[in-house]
Amino acid sequence: MSSKAVSEKVIADERNLPSVKPLPENRRWWKFFDEYEYRDLYERNGRQHKWYHWFDENDTAEDRRYILKLDVFITSYCLISYWVKNLDQTNVNNAYVSGMKEELNLQGNALVDMQVMYSVGGVLFQLPFLYLFPKCRMNWLIPGLDIVWGFFTLAQYRATSKAQMMAYRFLIGCAEAPFFPGVHYVLGAWFKSHEIQRRGGIFYMGLMLGSTTAGLLQSSVHKHLNGVNGLSGWRWMFIIDAIITIPVGIIGFVMWPGTPDKLHSFFFTEKDAEIARRRAKHNGTGRPKGFRKEVLKRVFTSWHLPVLSFWNVLFWNSSAQSQGVFLLWLKSLGRFDTVKLNNLGAIPPALGVFYIFIICFGADIFRSRWFFLCLAQGINWINLVILAIWNVPESAKWFAFMVQYFSISMSSVLYGWTNDILRHDDEYRSVILILMTALAQQSTAWLPLIFWQTVDQPRYLKGYSFAGTVAFTLICWTFFVLYNFKRDEKDYYFKRLHESEQLESETESASQYSSRKGGENAVESDSEVASPRR
Repeated sequence: MSSKAVSEKVIADERNLPSVKPLPENRRWWKFFDEYEYRDLYERNGRQHKWYHWFDENDTAEDRRYILKLDVFITSYCLISYWVKNLDQTNVNNAYVSGMKEELNLQGNALVDMQVMYSVGGVLFQLPFLYLFPKCRMNWLIPGLDIVWGFFTLAQYRATSKAQMMAYRFLIGCAEAPFFPGVHYVLGAWFKSHEIQRRGGIFYMGLMLGSTTAGLLQSSVHKHLNGVNGLSGWRWMFIIDAIITIPVGIIGFVMWPGTPDKLHSFFFTEKDAEIARRRAKHNGTGRPKGFRKEVLKRVFTSWHLPVLSFWNVLFWNSSAQSQGVFLLWLKSLGRFDTVKLNNLGAIPPALGVFYIFIICFGADIFRSRWFFLCLAQGINWINLVILAIWNVPESAKWFAFMVQYFSISMSSVLYGWTNDILRHDDEYRSVILILMTALAQQSTAWLPLIFWQTVDQPRYLKGYSFAGTVAFTLICWTFFVLYNFKRDEKDYYFKRLHESEQLESETESASQYSSRKGGENAVESDSEVASPRR
């Protein structure tokens, strides 16, 4: 299709947007909690959403086939890629309790030091991508980095000291830096606001599956490969991780289409790109326009950067599971061998898949992101209070550890909502996504040195108390985000209302002109018939 034809198609789509309905005269107080209060006035066409429908009532048969195609190629690759990423990331905890600590003579806060080095690499190498995301072909960037961190993961099997392991963790952090915000950037380019939480949830299930299979694989490897060719079981685990990771990256070059504006795929056509543009216009998603001074000015003058970044910092620090606390507690009991220890460690992330289903799918289906965010963090706060008290029956501790993954089950709801908030400007969305992720991740580079010192295991009084306070603050801050979001949505609604009224006025004027012109032509024709021929 030529560029002229594409432009004409975009203009036609703009003129076919749903009409904008006026605000009701009497607004109920509880409508503050309705995130779709204003959007429904210009997007729903008067149709009521039914929570048990997978597709939206406004989706045509063509739209539904298209969405299924997105799920097959985009959502499924996100799931697989995040699975191998977290498999690589989590196995340092499993390796630590499976012989690496003794073999490398790791003392004191060695485990948290390695986690900090990973975070430092991630923060430093995220920043360039706030400019590069709209410029790069995401179908090359993300799969290519999959392969790079696969090779760095492989290199860990050769480590002989703490210093080498810290260097490898830093390099892996560098390679993985743009992955998480990059995937959410791509999801935000393809999916609408009421679709993205479910897809983000499926993506985030990869984290749970990675944590689950890491423990099970480490257990199996330690049982069958420990000592083979002179290598310890934990070293074989890093080799196997790399063997899994590198092919996934290669598959991504073929399977993942990138973003609609830089579409490059054997499986996506120009027709798919047309549908993507139409859906983006209906959703209010901005097309790439290039970096402008206005973008940087808006970054430092709007509410988005400080409010969303603090929100994200709270989220990244509201959980204890990333510190490997469950495995360390199990090891402190002295009841389990290495195989049993890693098998038990797989239980909480396996339950986490179910928690993600509740939180992410619930947020989309019931169209209430704030409620499911608060639900997840409310359950997280309860388990942190139990662990902070510590002197409770052992069954209470088991309960607390089993529900820990509720803390991160809300990740894709938070990032999906952020994509929705920033949807009107592509470059601005890229900048905020990177900065809020970098600011959150940098906090995990130094806060664990204060609150999660390895020498405090397994009690972690400071850590559990800190995380519990953060979880409660996160619940409160979510309502502040909701307030600002509703204010932006109201402004955008009035913008759409003005555009709709202007378009109706232009259409009416054109219709009147056409009618007047038709009448004049009719009069001229009658005059010609009535006049005698010379």
